[in-house]
Amino acid sequence: MISLQDMNGFGNSVRDFLEGKGFHCEDATPEGIVSYRMLDVRSENGKTHRRIMLLNICADTADEAREHSEEAWKAISTSRAEGDGMPVIIAEDRWYSQAEMIRDRLLAHLEVFFPVYARNCEVRRIDKNTAAEFLSRTHSYADAACRYRYGLFLKRHTGHIAIESGTSDAAPAAGSLIAVATFSNARKWVKGDKTIRSYEWTRYASLPGIRVTGGMGRLIKAFINEVCPDDIMSYADLEWSEGKVYEQLGFALEGHKSPVSFEIYKGTWKRSVPSRQKSRQPGTDKGEGRRCFFMNFGSAKYRLKLTEY
Repeated sequence: MISLQDMNGFGNSVRDFLEGKGFHCEDATPEGIVSYRMLDVRSENGKTHRRIMLLNICADTADEAREHSEEAWKAISTSRAEGDGMPVIIAEDRWYSQAEMIRDRLLAHLEVFFPVYARNCEVRRIDKNTAAEFLSRTHSYADAACRYRYGLFLKRHTGHIAIESGTSDAAPAAGSLIAVATFSNARKWVKGDKTIRSYEWTRYASLPGIRVTGGMGRLIKAFINEVCPDDIMSYADLEWSEGKVYEQLGFALEGHKSPVSFEIYKGTWKRSVPSRQKSRQPGTDKGEGRRCFFMNFGSAKYRLKLTEY
């Protein structure tokens, strides 16, 4: 069994990090909960208040992981219904396996970031290696198969001042690649007398320590202008986002993708599909640590229709 000390270790690590950055944290976890920990986080000046949900990786079976996921999602729904909004969600494995990216991303949610405006950037096509290297550092699922790759490059800094309290030590230099978007090849089908070409928006990521206002819009506009798609679909991973940014870009919610189950060793912290080797026991592989299971919240499917069909 996972001990209470093990589960508190993750929460205390997050809490120590935030308090080291000048934030005040209060535990808001309901009594008897082991699958997650809830923190109310406030800045010293009281201007920033966010609720953070920390997902413990502690399920011994896939069925238990499903129960934990449902329990956490119920708490998220309650938080939203009570007016506290969508909490920032951090899974334990991400905290340890993608430490720098997750910490910068968490601070950005707490209004500690360097602001950049897309109007001060330019869009250029980039090659496979450039996209893969950038996404490996900035996207939770790294690179993916795609056909089109676009980069957003900073041209200048104008019209903004970095947040004073706890902001990044250095702004990105002019010429830096600060965001990447990738798109699939066309999926075609015939509708009446017209051939429809649909593309998937497979990845978007920006440097974790900055916030690019208008970045997604600039990149998708460049893709639309060059490729002229009939529609574009994409998924919002509910572990990270409600999907509101897609709605702001004109996408419509089309459905949901079921949650995915992973096995995670509390040593390497790598996610993988559950092993079919029934006899394989947790922690039997040297250096991997205890095997646990985790189920995410699934994804919301969005589509942007650019032609009538």
